[in-house]
Amino acid sequence: MLKFNRLLSVALTAVAASVAVEAATLKGTVTDSDGRAIHGAMVRLKDAEKNLAETVYSDSEGNFVLNTELHSDNLELRVRAPYYRDQKGLVSLQDETVLVQDVLMERMTGAQEISDSLPAIFHFSKLPFDKEEGEFNRADFQRDCAGCHQFGNAFTRWPRTAEQWIPTVARMHSYMGNKDEAMIQRRAELLAKGYDGKPVTLRPEFPMAPELQTAKIYEYALPGIIFPHDAEVSREDGLVYTVDRHGYKMIVSDLESGLSTYIDQPYSKAKLANAGNGYTGRTNKPGPHSLSLGENGLWYITNATSGSIGVFDANKAEWVNEYELPLPAHYPHTIRVDKENVVWFTLAGSQQIGRIDPATDKVDLINLPRQKPLGIALSTTPYGIDINPINGRVWYARLYGDRIGYIDPETLEAHEFDSPVKAPRRLRFDKKGQMWLTGYSEGMIARINTDTMENRIYPIPEFEEGYRPAPYALGVHPQTQEIWINEVMTDHVYRLQPDTGKFIAYPLPLRGTYTRDFSFTNEGWACTANSPIPNAALEDFTAGLFCIDPNLAEQ
Repeated sequence: MLKFNRLLSVALTAVAASVAVEAATLKGTVTDSDGRAIHGAMVRLKDAEKNLAETVYSDSEGNFVLNTELHSDNLELRVRAPYYRDQKGLVSLQDETVLVQDVLMERMTGAQEISDSLPAIFHFSKLPFDKEEGEFNRADFQRDCAGCHQFGNAFTRWPRTAEQWIPTVARMHSYMGNKDEAMIQRRAELLAKGYDGKPVTLRPEFPMAPELQTAKIYEYALPGIIFPHDAEVSREDGLVYTVDRHGYKMIVSDLESGLSTYIDQPYSKAKLANAGNGYTGRTNKPGPHSLSLGENGLWYITNATSGSIGVFDANKAEWVNEYELPLPAHYPHTIRVDKENVVWFTLAGSQQIGRIDPATDKVDLINLPRQKPLGIALSTTPYGIDINPINGRVWYARLYGDRIGYIDPETLEAHEFDSPVKAPRRLRFDKKGQMWLTGYSEGMIARINTDTMENRIYPIPEFEEGYRPAPYALGVHPQTQEIWINEVMTDHVYRLQPDTGKFIAYPLPLRGTYTRDFSFTNEGWACTANSPIPNAALEDFTAGLFCIDPNLAEQ
């Protein structure tokens, strides 16, 4: 019999036996005090020493099976389900062990307890937004103030007076170049009124799709990493490469062994960065943001704060080059490499698209059409970028402009269109040349035929009517062509089957998650960096990687 924390009520039966299997097995049934099976309970096993965790979901009869290579006498087991108290304890698993662990869940009873368990979006929605046409309507507020972090989680919603909110609001406005004191005061008052410490009273429903029963989530914690931003699976070696935005590192993760290597990024040698003056808006601290693997086997990285493009050689495990961008280029953001090994990237702070040809080292800056920005921004913020695999056109999104456009790779001319979704952020193309685009403000995904500009809109399902999700980025699964969506306010990610329009929502094991961009392994896993700002906003306090195996072999 295993002993769980005495403060927790867990009914269990433990039976250990040696069998001829490669991995240890943890299995059992999750029920409540009335004997009802709990469907979709997250059963999470964590090896704290190795910074690894694995999660499976219980089926409609409450049964779960977790085959694992996590072997230790001190594995942390946690079972979580909506509106039930977490059940925690330590278990021991060794090679060829089968452990049967039945878990009894207790219902939450207090209003505050239930409220604290709900995702950030339901607390964010307490804010007294203006009506749709008002200055502080919800869609604009979501775009303006929840664009870089999860707003409404336990870290951001603690009660404050308007005066206490002002420094935070002023700092957020300053990132967009806005110093409107009257607007800052009004927004601070709105936040003070909405985040009053009182519990949320609604009770959203969280449906569990049958596809969860064949899924497994792998977690790779990255201790000591400050802000892991984009992560990409290498098509050459299968390793995951992640940049640390504030710690200036390349992180190389081996998903098979679970080991990650940190490689320091040198400070920028660019002359303008080293000037460190307000005119350039640059420092010698690189601030790596986004990365893309070139056809030459080198990684190209946007260094947002040094105004340069870094180059990382995976074979040498070192940083080998840096392209200094000429003025007025500011804040290189998202980056992609085309089939000709030409590097393309957005310049979020100067309303431009950048282009580098590594064969000649030629750098081009392409000015985008002038447009009045929306919301609090002083510019329209070119954001996501991707390349149409059929005709090579380079498409981009302008977050604060509700516009999308493309660059002709031959003439370098820009052509723009209204976006079919509000607050377009990141975009990807499928193999047929159709664009997929996130609408961050309104919880929509758009599929766009870029030849005709015809589109289809896919509203992401709500857990409560009127509480729109916030899709940040998406990826197209190279094998299935399904769309995997990073959503940052519900502690879920979503998988869209385009032909049927069906969404599958995957609850994530940690509260406070903020995933960045999906990339895929040869085995079909969907991987993403989990990087809320700051790490203290995340349950477990340590950022890292999630990888979801959606087609776990029948156990």
